[in-house]
Amino acid sequence: MKDGRQRKNVKIGLLVEVIQKPHQRTGELTEGIIVRLLTKSSNHPHGIKVQLTTGEVGRVQEIIDKFEG
Repeated sequence: MKDGRQRKNVKIGLLVEVIQKPHQRTGELTEGIIVRLLTKSSNHPHGIKVQLTTGEVGRVQEIIDKFEG
């Protein structure tokens, strides 16, 4: 499993689980496909911030795999 805190591992089209700002306390994860990378730095301790195809924004907690579809 690749590290979602490293920008080099996070690419457009990947299927990931992100944590959105309102769900940080509960830890509720949202699954989706990346359409934009929002974090400019090469790494971030809480995960790279991305936008999903649904328009939701969150920090990558887990990279599931390449989107098959």
